[in-house]
Amino acid sequence: MQYFWLLLLGLTVGSFGTLIGAGGGFLLMPILLLAFPNREPASLTAISLAVVFFNATSGSYSYAKMKRVDFRSGLLFLLTGVPGAVAGAYVVRYVPRHVFDFVFGLFLLAGGFLVFVRTLGVSGHKHQSGPTFARDFVDADEIRHIYGYNLTLGMSLSFAVGLVSSLLGIGGGIIHVPAMVNMLSFPVHVATATSHFVLAVMAMAGTVVHMIDGTLGWAELPKLLPLAAGAVIGARAGAHMSRRVGGHWIMRSLAVALGLVGLRILVSAIVAFLSPP
Repeated sequence: MQYFWLLLLGLTVGSFGTLIGAGGGFLLMPILLLAFPNREPASLTAISLAVVFFNATSGSYSYAKMKRVDFRSGLLFLLTGVPGAVAGAYVVRYVPRHVFDFVFGLFLLAGGFLVFVRTLGVSGHKHQSGPTFARDFVDADEIRHIYGYNLTLGMSLSFAVGLVSSLLGIGGGIIHVPAMVNMLSFPVHVATATSHFVLAVMAMAGTVVHMIDGTLGWAELPKLLPLAAGAVIGARAGAHMSRRVGGHWIMRSLAVALGLVGLRILVSAIVAFLSPP
């Protein structure tokens, strides 16, 4: 029965995560924190990050067939994103659980705010300082995408996303997609697809580090495998749903859920910190 619920959880976070380009970890990680309060952060982030890898890889394949992935920009972002992901995977081993929960709770509250702002239809800044990287391509639906962005800013953001994604085990798309739309002027569908491609590679880098240092081992497989299987299936569904669903009501519901879960984890961390040893 536990495997069934883990499979269902993977399916849910995979479909929603792919729909909004966030990788699903932002939903999975708080559930793992609440379900396993005595586990070390490194163990839970390793499981979550591995699920993000499977989810984002499956979703990227579907988005690539739609020709929505800006591979040239994605590869440039990975030049800084991968080192950030590797650094985050190493740093998390030295973070105490109550400190991790406090930071993660704050992050979820901020993430909920960013997701809500994204639903307001902000189209991004049209005037950017610094070098502009121009893009122009047509997707499988014959929609032409023309935009440009500050490449230095984009690569700097990718390093921060890589660091945070591995540190918190969330994939990072929850901040990468809004940043790409509102700060780099990416079209929403292109940002979602490209972010998924970047997250797949960064999550793989963080997962490899966890496998090498022993944080992700045989003991985690009973939880990881059903979650990953569900996430792979869910990613395909989420990518196809993105063609038909605007998703504003889903995004706003997720924003509220993120805020409530973040507040719950934050309060628990504060109570644990104030409680006598």
